[in-house]
Amino acid sequence: MVGSGVPDGQLHPGDRLRHVTEQERDCWALSATTSSHHLRLTHAVARGNLKKLAAELLGWTVVAVLVLKLLPGLEGAVQRLAHVSWVWLLAALALETASEAGYVLSWHAVIDPEDTLAQASGSNRMATRVAWAQLGGGTLVPAGSFGTLGVGGWLLNRLGMPRWRIAERELSLSLLNTAVDAVALLLVGLALAIGILSGSRTLELTLGPAALAAVGLAGALLLARRLQLRADRERGVHTKRSETLGTVSEAVSDVDRFIFHGVRIKSLLGALAFLWFDLLVLWTAFVGVDAHPFPALGIVVMAYIIGAFGGSIPFLPAGVGAVGGIAGMLIVYGIHRNAAVAAVVVYQAVSLLVPLIGGAIAYLALRRHLGGLPVPAEGGAPASAASAAAAGEEQVGR
Repeated sequence: MVGSGVPDGQLHPGDRLRHVTEQERDCWALSATTSSHHLRLTHAVARGNLKKLAAELLGWTVVAVLVLKLLPGLEGAVQRLAHVSWVWLLAALALETASEAGYVLSWHAVIDPEDTLAQASGSNRMATRVAWAQLGGGTLVPAGSFGTLGVGGWLLNRLGMPRWRIAERELSLSLLNTAVDAVALLLVGLALAIGILSGSRTLELTLGPAALAAVGLAGALLLARRLQLRADRERGVHTKRSETLGTVSEAVSDVDRFIFHGVRIKSLLGALAFLWFDLLVLWTAFVGVDAHPFPALGIVVMAYIIGAFGGSIPFLPAGVGAVGGIAGMLIVYGIHRNAAVAAVVVYQAVSLLVPLIGGAIAYLALRRHLGGLPVPAEGGAPASAASAAAAGEEQVGR
């Protein structure tokens, strides 16, 4: 036996394990550890694939149910679409352009408050072009509402912006729009329930969504604090996990400051314009399809916000999930099926056309810059978008 000091032939078979060298023990331990690691990795991958498959199955099931529910109304909807007013169509295009302009304003205030892109490119329109390109690209990527985030991240990465900054600020912008939707759902739901706004007063359709919105907002703020505490504990131990937790926490905290503390007021004004002008396109679409009776604004707001969550279903391009979700919720709130389907189809056509055209023009102007701009990387720990905004208060009045 090597290293035992006793010839192998003189060892009793039962004593051999006691003469195993340290090197052999280490080899066995390493083999066992490696096997365990591979097993855990295999299980994690399998769980991830199952979750992804379940999400896809759920998404397509929802879409299939909506199609079956809405299909009988398509014939009547097509008849209404044949009589859409061109005057209304031009007005709707103008409203949608105002909505997208609100997104661009919010994008600039959250993603690039320091005007880094303009300074690096020498063009004051650089941020506007990137925002429009992100909007247009997001309508083409089959990833639901997550497509816009992916397109924006790709563009900014190609332009040379640090990845940690892209992740935090794109997440902040997405959460800002979601939070504005939640606040609107809360306020309009309460207004419908107590009779300030005309429309349904059924508690399940008014106070129910309002309560869920309130719980979601409070839960997000509480979660942000807990994530930050955990990120602080794991800093230096699990660096990547700590950075990820810190990024999510900072993004939620940014949104809190944007909405409730007046930091970067342009971000909030832009998000409000993005929501309400888009809502007006849908509301006035009922005029375009000559719907009778004309639905109350409060009903349209509730159906729009709740139904738009269908746009978060992955693997559905061009807002297909949102179309089915909004039309379905309009019917739930009592709108006639033919009018609901026709109005949503017209609305979706307008809401796709504007960002596609604007995004295509912006992308053509951006192509020569996608090799990378000399965007300076900030040293030290990542600073939040709101912190950067507070540090540059002189830019707020621009």
